[in-house]
Amino acid sequence: MRSAERQTWIGRQKGVTGPSEGDICDAYLYLLGRLLVLRQEHLDFALDGFQWNQLVHRAVGSVSRPNPDLDVAHSDAWIAIDETSCTVIELPPIVGRYFTVQIVNPWGETVANINERNFAAHSSGAYALCLRDAPITPPPGTERVDVPNRKARVLLHLELGANHTEAASLQHHVGMRVTGVPDIAPTIRCPLFTNDKLPGVAAFDDALAVLASEPDFNPGTDSLQTRVRAVMAWASSNDAERARIDAVIRSQAWRKLKQHVAMMNSSGNGWVRPKLAGSFGEDWLMRTVTNYTHLWANTQVEVVEFTAGSTSPLDGSDTYSMTFAKDDLPSSHVKYFWSVLCVDAVDFHVTRNVRNRFFIDDQSRAQRASDGSVTLWFAPQKPDHVPDANWLPTPAGEYFCLTWRCYGPDQATMLGNWYPPRLHRIGVGGETHAAAEFSIL
Repeated sequence: MRSAERQTWIGRQKGVTGPSEGDICDAYLYLLGRLLVLRQEHLDFALDGFQWNQLVHRAVGSVSRPNPDLDVAHSDAWIAIDETSCTVIELPPIVGRYFTVQIVNPWGETVANINERNFAAHSSGAYALCLRDAPITPPPGTERVDVPNRKARVLLHLELGANHTEAASLQHHVGMRVTGVPDIAPTIRCPLFTNDKLPGVAAFDDALAVLASEPDFNPGTDSLQTRVRAVMAWASSNDAERARIDAVIRSQAWRKLKQHVAMMNSSGNGWVRPKLAGSFGEDWLMRTVTNYTHLWANTQVEVVEFTAGSTSPLDGSDTYSMTFAKDDLPSSHVKYFWSVLCVDAVDFHVTRNVRNRFFIDDQSRAQRASDGSVTLWFAPQKPDHVPDANWLPTPAGEYFCLTWRCYGPDQATMLGNWYPPRLHRIGVGGETHAAAEFSIL
């Protein structure tokens, strides 16, 4: 018997056992929430050319990110601050167009949204992102915004609207600069996994450094961090325990994660939406699920997101339709605008198509039927008699999901009392409904 195995055997004879299967699952899924953010930090700097405290203006319509919000001009940055420095964001006046600057901490929590709704007395100009409680005075005329962690992700969302050129111009007038010289900690090592190949016990190899890198201020997480440390200790104690922990992760934790992708959502009409998004409080598991399915989710006051096909993927070879009654059009449920996007069913990337049409929104000029209703179609080929503006191409022979976004949702949507209409599957070779006498939506 090898020395490590003998120690484990002796320990069990004395009644000393490793962490329970439940503790292993909880520790793993809690840690995974942080690893999903940390993985993106690695990828952004290694592959996407990020530099600390420098804003990257994405080209309008860029489709490289998972589940992208193509209906907005999008800019983002990783910021680093400390007790002696702030990161200053400068916004031009933006009138008659939805925008927000979302601040997300290293655990996936949205900690602030900078916009005219939350800063009515300072709706444009300079905003200093400062470490909370840091004894630092921002430059004169600058609005201070406290951030709890030393690192954060910043995301600008600016409505494209009818004039994409104007939106892009406003986007490029958003600036970022630094006061002082921040002490920036190196990115902590972590497994660079993909969503369909999650790490097993290797997730715990650098867990102490991962936990120490950024504090988690959400209530109830101290006990979870204790469990993470205990699992890490047992995983490094001997080969037998490491193998046991790995087996529990693969047989139970992964299954629990997938189950909660559906269980942690509410559903209606075949669509699901997160019960929580952006700010999670004690619900750390919902945070992990959200980081897994939609990293950088914003709060539901800003946007509510629905998904069709996440638990039972839609078939790109089939034809689907959804109809809005004339008194329940999508624009009646938003203060700003809505959109629907087609993404693949694994990594939530945009599905390519020959038309290069990736979403429909309130600027697409979808046409109404004679009774005032609106029907949207999702199919690999445009069905006969369907207006072009009402059709979103889908990937033939592949599974896909639909993402529906409501920006500035109404009360019924925020409370979970409204869902997009049910999708009707027609199938290959099936008849489609003729549509005639259309008017512009």
